[in-house]
Amino acid sequence: MLVAMDYIAYFENALIAGRKTNLAPAAINQVLAELAAEAIAQTDYLLHENQKDLDRMDSADPKYDRLKLTAQRIKDIAADILNVAALQSPLGEVLSDTTRPNGLHISKISVPLGVVGVIYEARPNVTFDVFALCFKTGNICILKGGSDADFSNRAIISVIHKVLAKHHINVNAATLLPVEREATEALLNAIGYVDVLIPRGSQSLINYVRNNSKVPVIETGAGIVHAYFDEFADRDKGIQIIFNSKTRRVSVCNSLDCLIIHSNRLTDLISIAAKLAEKEVELFADEAAYNTLIGHYPAQLLHKAQPEHFGTEFLSLKMAVKTVDSLDEALDHIAQYSSKHSEAIISEDMERIETFLNRVDAAAVYANASTAFTDGAQFGLGAEIGISTQKLHARGPMGLHELTSYKWVVKGNGQIRTA
Repeated sequence: MLVAMDYIAYFENALIAGRKTNLAPAAINQVLAELAAEAIAQTDYLLHENQKDLDRMDSADPKYDRLKLTAQRIKDIAADILNVAALQSPLGEVLSDTTRPNGLHISKISVPLGVVGVIYEARPNVTFDVFALCFKTGNICILKGGSDADFSNRAIISVIHKVLAKHHINVNAATLLPVEREATEALLNAIGYVDVLIPRGSQSLINYVRNNSKVPVIETGAGIVHAYFDEFADRDKGIQIIFNSKTRRVSVCNSLDCLIIHSNRLTDLISIAAKLAEKEVELFADEAAYNTLIGHYPAQLLHKAQPEHFGTEFLSLKMAVKTVDSLDEALDHIAQYSSKHSEAIISEDMERIETFLNRVDAAAVYANASTAFTDGAQFGLGAEIGISTQKLHARGPMGLHELTSYKWVVKGNGQIRTA
């Protein structure tokens, strides 16, 4: 499929913006600082436009919480932008440096990826985050948001463009494509215009982009997250970790989907569940866990688990419970159902902890801590452009360094190759 003429202008303008935008780090940081201030100044406008999107979505939809902006969330977004500004730029970093026997001086230098396309669903914060990270790293961003967040995204891009224009910077450094499906198809086929695509959203969106894109893709996968409550776990730690992992914010990809509990600790499941009941978490428990919880957990919130409940990213106040008889069985369950995003063990046995951390294949593995920390800001990256679950180029929360590539710089003095 050739890129439709209607969209070529978007891509060509982005390329031109990339060639003409070459700012000093101090100037980049000033723009980001002013954007953070402008975002807060425009809170009422952003919330007004966001409400238009919220009014079109069922509040019971798992995407509703991701879509929703609040004054506090805008303040948090602004804080993340300032965090990005405060970080050291990775551009121009000398990754290796050597002089060959023939006198050639060869350096490996970090450079921007180029034009970064991001396809995302009902996540208006992504518009701010992607721009801030791309702008800091000298990249141009082409954004394709979902129709669910169209009013919000257009409001946010107008705030970004206002700040760019004030500094006489080409506003196409942040390009928001129209919401129609044809724009997505064009972006997937934008060979020669877009260097990399990053999908952020449901597993179906990620699969669609991976299967149909002719542009290289970095997968930021769905999070099917497990926590294993080991035979040697501290009960009080476990109660708090599981509660926080599940309920802090249920619509995000680091939210807990399945509690795995050792059969010798089933009696502690009652205390763990009692805390979850405060938030009315719906449990889908296997036979052993179900029989343990009968009479101790609200009947309307307790169900027998079906096979489909394991390996499900709930994105809501729902969680599966699986009983195992050993660490090996827990590891096998995770290997079968994990999306390789975030996995945790709760244990006081150091040998078991090390076994878990070494054997679990995931972008982030935890010992005695909430999976809610899988987040670029929490990892000290300022913000994130996504959480990669693949192994090529980047893995886990993707910040500034993950938005760079490198090139080889070779300096000589008349050397020629004779063999």
